[in-house]
Amino acid sequence: MTNRSPVSTFNVADWTAQQLAERKGDRTISMCIPCRDEVATIGPIVAAVRRQLIDDWPVLDELIVLDDRSTDDTATVAADAGATVVSIEDVHRRHGVGHGKGNALWASLVASHGDLVVWCDGDVTSFTPLWVVHLVAPLLIDDDLALVKAMYHRPTAGGGGGRTTELVARPLLSLFAPELAALAQPLSGEFAARRAMIERVGFVEGWGVEIAMLLDLAELYGPASIAQVDLGERHHRHRSLHSLSVQAAEVMATALARVGGTSFDEVPVLTRADGSIVPLNLAERPPLRPGSRL
Repeated sequence: MTNRSPVSTFNVADWTAQQLAERKGDRTISMCIPCRDEVATIGPIVAAVRRQLIDDWPVLDELIVLDDRSTDDTATVAADAGATVVSIEDVHRRHGVGHGKGNALWASLVASHGDLVVWCDGDVTSFTPLWVVHLVAPLLIDDDLALVKAMYHRPTAGGGGGRTTELVARPLLSLFAPELAALAQPLSGEFAARRAMIERVGFVEGWGVEIAMLLDLAELYGPASIAQVDLGERHHRHRSLHSLSVQAAEVMATALARVGGTSFDEVPVLTRADGSIVPLNLAERPPLRPGSRL
């Protein structure tokens, strides 16, 4: 069988921060890093971005760390390293309280203003500012792109990487949305988007945010509006299988609610073998309306 996916893979490995700064024109670019208790890793990420993509070359117009109720010194360390730190409670006071990874991503979209927005997880130890350059570059090359996802090699030593991706997300896309099956890392936390397009879709609050974003953007703009770029190798903190089971269940329930005709009359739950029950977070934040930003 032939690959039916129209998703493009861009080779932008030769793009530099200088080139991006020269090509951006009057378009503004925001970088958002949603964080919760990432004091060990957020400082070096912010410092490197500040130095190379703001001080050395005017790539970014905004560098935001969205602090999602951290109990450590994440906010202080990020601010000292040069980021604008926004508390998620500032967004909650205006838009109501939410919970989960998708809620933090949506809150960072509310808090930012750039025409192009790039997101990165705050627990990555292999981050380089070139990731930002390479994620944004396709959006400057092709005005019809809505979203650019990262692809990378994830070493399996010490617990494995990409287990929910390979065992849940990619099989679901292959079965129900084969036009997106070429995406190597559909759940990657590193991605860039065109604000005018991504503001038209809602954000699932929990772990299903990335797969919902893909399916919704593909439905609204067509699967060719989604692309990917190779960022090399990614290292980050691995989760236990116990915690990943909730992530996997939310990804599956979110996808099936969109493409599998599954509906939930009550809050769906994950029932563990020991009888314990974990409610799944399928709540959604709405598309942004004019005047919704902070």
